[in-house]
Amino acid sequence: MRAAGLIGVLLIVFGAIVLIMGGVSYVKDRDKIDLGIVKMTTEKRGFIPPVVGVIALVAGVALVFAGRGRRSI
Repeated sequence: MRAAGLIGVLLIVFGAIVLIMGGVSYVKDRDKIDLGIVKMTTEKRGFIPPVVGVIALVAGVALVFAGRGRRSI
C-alpha cells in the first residue's frame, strides 16, 4: 500500500471515531508551576466537532482511491 493509501485509511478511522462519538473533547496541559507547597497548572480544553470527522472521512476515501493508482500486471 502506498503512503497516500495508508494516510487515507488513518483518516477514515479518525473520521469514523469522531462521528461515532459525536465529537471528541481533549485537554492539553500548557504550563505547570511548582513553588514548593503551591502547584499551579493551566489547561487548554478543546473540542473536535463531528464536521471534522466528515471532512476526514471524505479526504481519507479520496486518498485511498488516489493511492490505488494504476497497477501494471
